[in-house]
Formats: sequence, C-alpha cells, structure tokens
Amino acid sequence: MSAKISIYIIKDDDWFVAKCIENNIASQGKTIDEAINNLKEAVSLYYEDNEFDIPNDREILLMSTEVKV
Repeated sequence: MSAKISIYIIKDDDWFVAKCIENNIASQGKTIDEAINNLKEAVSLYYEDNEFDIPNDREILLMSTEVKV
C-alpha cells in the first residue's frame, strides 16, 4: 500500500527537519534528501502498526502567506 503525504521542511542549524502535515510525524537529516527518506521510513513504520484510513485521492494545495506580527 502507498499513500500520498504532504511534508514541509525547515532548516534548523545544521539539520533539515521534515514533518508530515497529516499526522505530525517528523524526522531529520543532514540533507533535504536524507530528511525526506528518514521521514518516509518513520511514516511507514507508524502506519505499519496502526490501521488508519489514509485518503489517497484528495487534492493537496500548499500555500504560504505573510502576516503582520
């Protein structure tokens, strides 16, 4: 089984942190590719032991905006 997940990546000092938006699972790596691969493994392990309905046919829109603080 496979699932589409939405992730965002931030740089934190010398590490890239990748986080899955759907379930708040996060992982890190020294490179973006390493962070993504580590996150894929973590999400896979998470769903391996849990039976959740994972929607695969939804449209994903990711946007950014600016707000005054």
